Amino acid sequence: MVNRSFARGRQAAAVRSRPERVLPQSPVRGLKGRPWSDYALFLVLVVPNLVLLGLFVYRPLVDNIRLSFTDWNISEPVAHYIGFANYREWWGREDSWQIVTNTVVFTLAAVVGSMVLGLALALLLDRKLFGRNVVRSAIFAPFVISGAAIGVAFQFIFDPSFGLVQDVLHRLGVRDVPDFYQDPHWALLMVTVTYIWKNLGYAFVIYLAALQGVRHELMEAAEIDGASRWTTFSRVLLPQLRPTTFFLSITVLLNSLQVFDIINVMTRGGPLGTGTTTMVYQVYLESFRNFRAGYGATVATIMFVVLLIVTLVQVRVMDRSDR
Repeated sequence: MVNRSFARGRQAAAVRSRPERVLPQSPVRGLKGRPWSDYALFLVLVVPNLVLLGLFVYRPLVDNIRLSFTDWNISEPVAHYIGFANYREWWGREDSWQIVTNTVVFTLAAVVGSMVLGLALALLLDRKLFGRNVVRSAIFAPFVISGAAIGVAFQFIFDPSFGLVQDVLHRLGVRDVPDFYQDPHWALLMVTVTYIWKNLGYAFVIYLAALQGVRHELMEAAEIDGASRWTTFSRVLLPQLRPTTFFLSITVLLNSLQVFDIINVMTRGGPLGTGTTTMVYQVYLESFRNFRAGYGATVATIMFVVLLIVTLVQVRVMDRSDR
């Protein structure tokens, strides 16, 4: 009995001397059960970017829309409110629709040409070919070169007297060489080809990166089932590249609408006044050549609204195709 009492006493002493187990405290929860620390980290990372976007993107956009309702001369400190007069003038001017046509033709040709050629080159150089890394670098190089420098180089290529195009056509027996600097249609083609050559590397690299993530077992299964190359390409490969194509369609469209340097160096918007003038180049002409910053802001606002609508349509179509 004494031994049992002694043992029980030792067990009780051991229990009393044992440190209490402290349960970890759960973090303070915020909205939807997430810790407040996650919201704090989110604000730290996002707020600086929102501030920069507000200062350098959205504030100039709002100021541009405000200026479109004025007759502000860029050399004067005061802008006078004139309502929708600039918009009515743009709608009634004869050159407005020629400039819109130039913009649509140039943009569509640049987007389709860059993406189709970029995908074709990506498919070719995705194979194990000798010297493919050198060729990849050569294709991408023009994208990082200044557009002004490329414009100067292509001026000599398209020169109707001693240019490379003229020499090739003469060797092929074509004597009636197009005058790329006097005919508006040929001039627009010249500017478009130059821009596609410069921008081709961008679409090529994006498509080449996308091809690295393609599921090749699906391609092999299609070949085993006896599918033709075109069926394999259109039914198996292209659906896997749809997100990349959607991304490129938006980014190339935005870049094409903002082309200024090549047009300014090669044609200055001509020939015949507005032969190669696009809407973004018209903004420059009206604001800094004609000193009509209010009218230039009107053209920029119209271009912004059209571009916003086109982008929203693209997003809507992409969302429907993913369902």
